Amino acid sequence: MGAEVAIDGFGPGAQIPLQGGSGLTGATNALASAAYRDSPLETIQEADNEHYKTTLKKGKWEKLFRPDLGEAFSRAVQVRMLGGGRKALIQSFGAEPQPVVEHCLAATRIRRRRDVKLTLITFVCGVLFLPGLLLWLGVIHLRRTAAGSENRKTSLIGTVLLWAAALVAVLILLRLPYDGLLPNYLRAMLVAPVVGWYLASRVCLNAAVDLRERWTGLLSGGGVGAHVPESVPTDPGEKSAEELRLNLEKLSAEQQSNVVFYAGPKGILGLGTRWGSWTLAEELVPVDGLEMHDFRAWDLVRKIHDQLTLLERGSLKTGFPKPTVKHWIVSPVGEGADEVTRPEGDNVVHFQVKPHEIQRICNEQQFGAGNRHYLGVQFILWDGNVVLTMMVTVTSLHHTLRIEVTGHALGPVHGLFTTKPKAKTKEVSKTVRFWETKEIQQPLLGTDDIVRLAVRAPLTWYPPVLEFLGGKMTLPEPFGLRHVWAGPLWKNRFMADDAIRMATPVLRAVHTATIRFLDAHNVDTERFTSRSLVLGGGVQDPGPKKADVYEA
Repeated sequence: MGAEVAIDGFGPGAQIPLQGGSGLTGATNALASAAYRDSPLETIQEADNEHYKTTLKKGKWEKLFRPDLGEAFSRAVQVRMLGGGRKALIQSFGAEPQPVVEHCLAATRIRRRRDVKLTLITFVCGVLFLPGLLLWLGVIHLRRTAAGSENRKTSLIGTVLLWAAALVAVLILLRLPYDGLLPNYLRAMLVAPVVGWYLASRVCLNAAVDLRERWTGLLSGGGVGAHVPESVPTDPGEKSAEELRLNLEKLSAEQQSNVVFYAGPKGILGLGTRWGSWTLAEELVPVDGLEMHDFRAWDLVRKIHDQLTLLERGSLKTGFPKPTVKHWIVSPVGEGADEVTRPEGDNVVHFQVKPHEIQRICNEQQFGAGNRHYLGVQFILWDGNVVLTMMVTVTSLHHTLRIEVTGHALGPVHGLFTTKPKAKTKEVSKTVRFWETKEIQQPLLGTDDIVRLAVRAPLTWYPPVLEFLGGKMTLPEPFGLRHVWAGPLWKNRFMADDAIRMATPVLRAVHTATIRFLDAHNVDTERFTSRSLVLGGGVQDPGPKKADVYEA
């Protein structure tokens, strides 16, 4: 058996994917926790920002079939990020998308196991006694409608209606004769749905506790793993598992792509808006008596790249983090674009533009249509909640050399994703001191919640019908897990300070490398040095601006 596994390359494998130590677990876990939440679906719109809006589509029977946040989020993320015909994704800088998707799969697996049990209970206690089930569902639906009314009389009528139905059921049980099939069936018809409700309540409660424990564990840093055995094929014939595994690998490969998209006032998608810009542009003049050595933009970019990799080395041990220095290809898209298209062809392998093509774009595509080359230095701070990126571009038009440094900032994951589960409470008046109030703890799941889950359970195997009846969530486009739910950076003093402080050493490293390079090529650097000093003085007190918005 062991030999066969070795030859075929299949086996049980590790079914609990482990997250790497990349310092991104904070933002990743916060986003993943949404898969386990039992909050109302509408709360997701609290995380919307000015550029990205989540769309909620209402169902035909929303009150009875509505999904909660975790159910809708898991379904939407899986379809968008693992679907066969999915569109291109935006990289999730500061977070890892694969663990988030795996947690969505794990949460769906927990709910499906719950739904299998609920479906069996519904069939035995409901379908076999369908008239009684419909009767109780009608009473509960009328009570829910009445309870949701602002009119106190209408709400009271709903409560009275439920008690009246219970009284009628008791009378039928006691008054009917005990002989005969029909009387006994009528008794069972009224009792079986109640027994089914009790069994269903236990199943739903166990699943709800499990989901909440995982939700809490992710936000507490407990390292909760996503148990996704269906992504590990154990046999060559398991096509669905193999397809899922390949889709997860494709997701990770796209996350590492070196192509990003500039969308006007939205900034570079995934990196945030441009908050600052510093330009060093002077004429190339040879030193008196010497001939200037020719060079291309790529030659200078390589020197700047080498200098930026040394940023962590300083005379003071201040804990300055090691930056990620990478060559980016920036492709322009419209501000209102609802999708992006990643380049394909011989010059692209696994979503990565090849080095020789990067060099060609850097040297040749500096003016007019086409993609552009940027050298990026990126800092991921606050456990993935802050992404600071400085982008450097070098252009040479006629005799003018222009080195532009721009700052981009992506704020923390919205606070909605970092809230831990809370016990359900209700504020009531005290018995004696009626002018004072107190909070009493309510059950984790109410009657309406159990009925909703039991009714949804048989339909979870065909989600389109369930979405038609209960509604669904549509993710904002162009979609990336991280940037569409990024909160404001500049309202946090320390985060804003980090962005502002980071600009000075990066700018000076770029200017130092530039002037050294020009000196080595016999270029008169007097004007470059003077301009660099002016920019160096200005960057001492930078302030965030909307540099991507040009005033006409």
